[in-house]
Amino acid sequence: MKQADVVSRGLGLPLAYGEYPGAPMVDSEEELRAKVANTLAPGLIKGLTQGPDAPVSPVAAEPTPGSIVFKGTLDEIQEYFYQKLWTDGMPIIPPTQQRVDAFLKFTDRTAEEVLRAVPQEGREVTIQSIALTGVMSGCRPEYMPLLIAVIEAMCEPDFHIEHCGSTPGWEPLVVVSGPIIKQLDFNYGQGVMRVGRQANTTVGRFVRMFLRNICGYRIPPGAGDKGSIGFSFNVALAEDEDTAHEIGWPTYGMDQGFKPEDSVVTVRSVVAITPPTYSGGSKAKDHVQQFADVMGATFTYWSHTGMKRGFWHPLIVVGPSIARVIAREWSKDEVRKFLFDTVKVTAAKATHFASMTSTPTFSLEKLVAEGTLPKTYHESDDPERLVRVFIHEAMTGILVAGDPGRNQSRGYMGNHDQAPPTSKKIIFPKNWETLLPTIKK
Repeated sequence: MKQADVVSRGLGLPLAYGEYPGAPMVDSEEELRAKVANTLAPGLIKGLTQGPDAPVSPVAAEPTPGSIVFKGTLDEIQEYFYQKLWTDGMPIIPPTQQRVDAFLKFTDRTAEEVLRAVPQEGREVTIQSIALTGVMSGCRPEYMPLLIAVIEAMCEPDFHIEHCGSTPGWEPLVVVSGPIIKQLDFNYGQGVMRVGRQANTTVGRFVRMFLRNICGYRIPPGAGDKGSIGFSFNVALAEDEDTAHEIGWPTYGMDQGFKPEDSVVTVRSVVAITPPTYSGGSKAKDHVQQFADVMGATFTYWSHTGMKRGFWHPLIVVGPSIARVIAREWSKDEVRKFLFDTVKVTAAKATHFASMTSTPTFSLEKLVAEGTLPKTYHESDDPERLVRVFIHEAMTGILVAGDPGRNQSRGYMGNHDQAPPTSKKIIFPKNWETLLPTIKK
């Protein structure tokens, strides 16, 4: 109900809604019927016939861009921002005008430029707001072109930024491709996906700070984020492009349609991460079969969400030593095809998982009939028939990164059609080449 109020204020529209008290999935049939009849249905009928009880609750006035919101010691600033729900619970870098201006020097775009208005709170995204959020998150000023590209990707309509506060608690993941990896010192080897390297860590934190402060996705005492049991932000993931080139695989950026010399960010959802997947052997199948067995088990549980929409994008991060073995025999497309053909679940199990989540009406037969899924998903009515977990083989992302001295890979699972891989080329200021030597010093 609190989230509904946030949405209403963000839209600037009065909304009428009914309330179901509690979680219907854990109520008995008798309890469910009683709550619908006595609480939910009357509220819905009243809303549909009479409209909302009250106008939209007023929104507190916000500081004007560039204004000073507080003066004090570092400790006082931290406390003030925390009480205002402007932090992620960790210390922030105070966004002084001098620091914000330092970021703005790394873009040719004006501070006042508006990218779009974003939910939940209907706030405008400006170049200045990106710079300010970058400062607070601990980014360096030279990250600014990348930060703009990240937000441009998240502002694309197909990204569905309006779903970032949904109950599964998924987190965006930024994948970095191209020369920018080395220019900004991203980690792509041992320890990748750990906090510790400034570029990887602060870019990941920046995304979460943006979702809190600009979009309004806050946990209590805020109300915009409804992640039931969330997890921490993902640090940015950079690919070991040297290994990819060496073994003859296209890089992840190239898979997204860009040239090797392009610097690119791709933002995608991650709702779950597989166990570390160790594999051994001198043949490609030795390793990819292990991907199917271990990563496939994690992907299987959530595959019904993709089946409901015919849209799903798992990501597999392959360790460099393993990628070298696989690439001696198989291309990325052959890896995708093997996983597509191998990882399967019974129709009964997929239906069960769907009903336990939020879709008791889940029906493969209906999804095939309406054209969401191909005919292979309903070739019979046998509940024990096997159906594919990977809906379309081309949707599986493959990326090389990690410890070259170990045999570990890992999978990252997206949340159906929410935040599919969305890429943007990084646009540098005209004087980037002049600034670059200064940056490296």
